[in-house]
Amino acid sequence: MSLVELLVVMFVIACLIGLLLPAAQAARESARRVSCLNNLRHVGCGLHGHLLARRTFPVGCTEWRAAGTSGAERCLAWSGRILPWLEEQPLADLLDFAKPFDHPANAAAGAAAPAVYRCASADRPAALVAGLGRTDYGGVTGERITSPNNPEKGVLVHDRGFAVREIADGLSRTVFVGECAAGQWPDGQWINGRNLFDQAYAVNWPTWEDELRSRHPGGGHALFGDGAVRLLSDSIDTRVLAAACTRAGGESLPSTGAIP
Repeated sequence: MSLVELLVVMFVIACLIGLLLPAAQAARESARRVSCLNNLRHVGCGLHGHLLARRTFPVGCTEWRAAGTSGAERCLAWSGRILPWLEEQPLADLLDFAKPFDHPANAAAGAAAPAVYRCASADRPAALVAGLGRTDYGGVTGERITSPNNPEKGVLVHDRGFAVREIADGLSRTVFVGECAAGQWPDGQWINGRNLFDQAYAVNWPTWEDELRSRHPGGGHALFGDGAVRLLSDSIDTRVLAAACTRAGGESLPSTGAIP
């Protein structure tokens, strides 16, 4: 083979690699997106398992710990309450719900990192955040797009669990949990009751606040109360997004099949 022929072959190979690489990357992201969607489906099953056993959905945060308080507040997250229905009973047995999330008695449980709470597309280098298992999903306490979230308008709120009858907007029209790529902040620890957010901006809006935000191109996954998981588009009308984050706002919301 002459030098010219060798160069031609190398050029063709380089072109093929250039064409195949984006396709391979797209295929990997597609697989990660499906994995993330399935995680949230499992979370939905966990929420409904709690509902069947306790007759209410779990409290979003038990005993919120605000800055400057004594530190005695338990500040336990909803994501710890549903472990028995995520096939994580041994981990649930390690948790002492009578003590704060960061009490030494809960150190072993808190350091666990259940795969169901981690999205493969999230840009976090480790399974732990400040020594505690991370989560890429947050409970939705309501919205601040149209008005202040006081009292809280969502379902996974502080110190209160809701029965189905109290979610007047309907389970299929109410977001319970959304992707929340919270970086390395404690808000991204599954055991920590700070694992909550109220929506104030569009999906994937570049802000330091906890929001419905993912590393998937084009949108972020949201778990609705009926167990359905949908990728909410970056371009979704913020009024529709706000309506979906409330449990009893009485807003006019298109069917979930029409939500982009």
